[in-house]
Amino acid sequence: MASRYLASLSKEKYDGLVEKLKQIQNNICYICQNELDTSIQQVNVDHIIPLANKGKDSEENFALTHESCNKSKQDADLRIARMLSGLREIQENVEKENRSASLKDVLASYGGSKYPFKSKIENNTLKYSFSETGDNKFHFSPIFEDYISKERTCFIEVPISYLYHDELINPRGINSSISKLVKEFYKGNPQLHLSLARIDGDILKIFDGQHKAVAQILLGNKKLTLRVFINPNVDRLIETNTNAGSTLRQIAFDKSIMRQLNNMLYLERIKKYQDDHSLDADNFSFSEEQLVDYFKGENVNIKKLIIESIKSSVTYSQDNKLKDYIDFEGKAKELPISHSTFDKTFLSVFIDSKLILNEPINFKSEEGSNPRELEITQIINLLNIIAEEIYLGKFDPDVGVYRIEKRIIQKKDKEISDNHLIAYRISKEEVMYNWLVYLKKIIELYFDMTGKIYDDRRLFQLRFDEQLWTNIRNFVKNLKDLPLWKDRSMASTIFAGKNNYDYWKNIFESGKNPDGVQILARPLNFTEMAKNSV
Repeated sequence: MASRYLASLSKEKYDGLVEKLKQIQNNICYICQNELDTSIQQVNVDHIIPLANKGKDSEENFALTHESCNKSKQDADLRIARMLSGLREIQENVEKENRSASLKDVLASYGGSKYPFKSKIENNTLKYSFSETGDNKFHFSPIFEDYISKERTCFIEVPISYLYHDELINPRGINSSISKLVKEFYKGNPQLHLSLARIDGDILKIFDGQHKAVAQILLGNKKLTLRVFINPNVDRLIETNTNAGSTLRQIAFDKSIMRQLNNMLYLERIKKYQDDHSLDADNFSFSEEQLVDYFKGENVNIKKLIIESIKSSVTYSQDNKLKDYIDFEGKAKELPISHSTFDKTFLSVFIDSKLILNEPINFKSEEGSNPRELEITQIINLLNIIAEEIYLGKFDPDVGVYRIEKRIIQKKDKEISDNHLIAYRISKEEVMYNWLVYLKKIIELYFDMTGKIYDDRRLFQLRFDEQLWTNIRNFVKNLKDLPLWKDRSMASTIFAGKNNYDYWKNIFESGKNPDGVQILARPLNFTEMAKNSV
C-alpha cells in the first residue's frame, strides 16, 4: 500500500527524512543490521508496521533499509523481516559448508550452547541451578512417569545458554515453514506443543520441536519452556522421531486425511456430513462422491471445494521447495512464477479439476497408499525436482524479473547470470504449460512401457518407481540445458513479449516459430530427453 505521506514530500524534505532516519538508526539498515552508506548505496524508506496492518503513515513508523534488503524481505512487517534476515544470514554462512542450518547454528548465533546443565534427582524431583548466569538459587521440578512408556519427564524453563541441538535424534535442518511460525508467534498466538529435550550427561539437548525453538529465539526469547526426558531410552526416542515423520505420518492428527482437507469450507461440510450421519469426528469412511451427492442443491459447489483443497495442500505445503519462487502477492518483480501461472500450468496439468473419487476419504491411509495423499506427495516431489534443477541457487530474487529482456537489449544485464535467465524464461506461463505437457507424457509413456493400467486423470495417484523419478529429473535437466533459454540475442525477438500457448507448442513440436524461424536445433523428443543426456 503506497504512502501518501512520502508522496507528499518534496525532494528536499524526503532527503531530510532519510538523514534523520540514518541518525536514529546509527547508519544501520533496519533489516539486515549492516552499515548504510547513501552515497554509494540505494536505500528505501518503508513502513515498519505495514499500513495494511494498521501501521501509521507517519515518521515514527518509517525505517531506512538497503533497497536490496527491502526487495528481498521475507515479510511486509519490517520487524519480522529483520528477524528473518538474521536467520537468512546464518543459513547463507552455513551453506558454504554444504549443509543446511539447524537449531545448533541459531543457538550459536544467539548466545546458546554455552554451559553444562548440572542437576540431580531428590525425592522424585529434579533439582538444578543456573549459576553460570548469576542465578545461584536452586530450582525444583516434579518428575512425572508416563503410564505406557514409563519414561520420566519434567517441565522446566531454561536459559538458551544451557541448550544444545540433539544432532543424534534430530539431524534435520530448518525448512521454509519457519517464517510462518515466526509470524504466528509474533501475533501472540501460543505454541500448542513444547519442544522436547533430554539430559545427556551434563548436556541438555533439544530433539523435537526445533522450529518452535528457533522461532522463539528469533523473536528474542532468552528462555524456553521444555519437556525434559530424564535418562530416556534413546533408541526408542530415535524410532519415535523417525516414525512420526514417516511411517506413522502423525496418525494422532490423521495427517494423511487432514492434508486433503486444506479448505475451511470443505472441512465444514465434512463435519456436517459426519454430524448428520452420526459419525465420529475421526470417521472418514465416506467418499467425495457421497459428499457431492449429499450436498447437491447447495449454493456451495462441493466439487470445487474438494479440488481447491487438494490444490491448496500442494501449493502451501511446507515441503514444497518451489513455493519460495511463487509470487503470491502479485508484485511480479522479484519471483519468477506468478500464482496465476502456477495455477494455470502445474495445477491445471497435474490435478484434474473434475475428478471426484468414489473411494472412502480414508481409503488405505494407514498403509500410506491413500490416493489423494499419494497424489499430493508425488506432485510435491515433482515440484521439488523442478525447484532443485532450475531455481535453487540459480534464480536470484535480488535480480528479480523486472524488465529482464529490456535490460539485456540495453546491455544492462551484467548482474543477470545465465542460470537466472534460464529460470526466468522457462517460467513464462505459455512456455511452462507446454513443457509440463511433455513431462506428463513421460509419465504416461513409462506406465505404458511397464504395463501399468492407469487413468490419465489419476496419474499421481499411482506410486512412481525410482526409475520414473529418474526419467523426470533427466527431462528437467535436459530441458534446462537447451541453448535458447540463455541466448541473449533472442531478447528482442521470441522473448520480447508474451506469446500464446500455440506459439510455443509449435516451437517444441517443429523446432520453428510460426513464422518458420529456426529456434531449436530439432523438435523436442521427450523420450530422448528422459534419458541421461540428449
